[in-house]
Amino acid sequence: MECLYIFFPASGVETYIFIPPLVAFTVSFFTSMGGVSGAFLLLPFQMSVLHYTAPSVSGTNQLFNIVAIPSGVWRFIKEKRMVWPLTWAVIIGTLPGVLIGAWVRIKFLPDPKNFKFFVGFVLFYIGLKLLNDTFKTKVKTSDNKSQFIVTNALFSLRRIEFNFGNKKFSFSTLAVFFLCFIVGIIGGIYGIGGGSIIAPFFITFFHLPVYVIAGAALMGTFVTSLAGVIFYQTLALFYPDISVAPDWYLGILFGIGGFFGMYLGARCQKYVPAHIIKAILCCCVLFVAGKYIFDFFM
Repeated sequence: MECLYIFFPASGVETYIFIPPLVAFTVSFFTSMGGVSGAFLLLPFQMSVLHYTAPSVSGTNQLFNIVAIPSGVWRFIKEKRMVWPLTWAVIIGTLPGVLIGAWVRIKFLPDPKNFKFFVGFVLFYIGLKLLNDTFKTKVKTSDNKSQFIVTNALFSLRRIEFNFGNKKFSFSTLAVFFLCFIVGIIGGIYGIGGGSIIAPFFITFFHLPVYVIAGAALMGTFVTSLAGVIFYQTLALFYPDISVAPDWYLGILFGIGGFFGMYLGARCQKYVPAHIIKAILCCCVLFVAGKYIFDFFM
């Protein structure tokens, strides 16, 4: 077993080679059902278990997104559950926010203790909103496959509209842009891409079905994470005394596990009741939030 225990010089992490992909697979399988990247929980795992607390952990997490997300997105596209107008709105809104968030992370939150405290309150708020929404509605899945296809998707500067499950959804484009920008900043600081935490907001504020927002959120996460990795790699040139650049080997290793986990999660999603998916997300969010806030005072 000793030959499987390796050292990653870029991050200083020491672990068995099968641990990162195994953890990423398990986490991604469940979180991808709700449109949340596996990076959502991999960050605390890296910081608390692998003791990877340098600012470069954010870039490494976004590298994981780049490797892992395409399989899940492809599955949602194949099943015709991608709302492309919503997807483009997520990308356009979160991209500038993620870049701002990455700069804030390096400039003002290099200390992991303060970083955890900030993240803890953000996640606690999201968790409470999800908890409330989980108890309010219970949506049953259906054997009719036609109800799980997005149709009549329309986009304008004023409204985004689409049909899903024999119901029409319509909401303000500008409201989505603004929300995505704010969440993008938070996601950039957290190091998971803005799209990763936009899904709970879509569920709680816009009351959109979890079965269709998942693909859009993951696609937004992929694009913003790509920009984030480039940004962190560039920032490393200006901050030579700080570990900023992502650990490429560790990030890719996590990504391999996430690639298979996200594909299976996207494939199984439509067979799982919506309130169960929301409950899974809620438990994950509140657990991490509670741990980060508790650790700040210890």
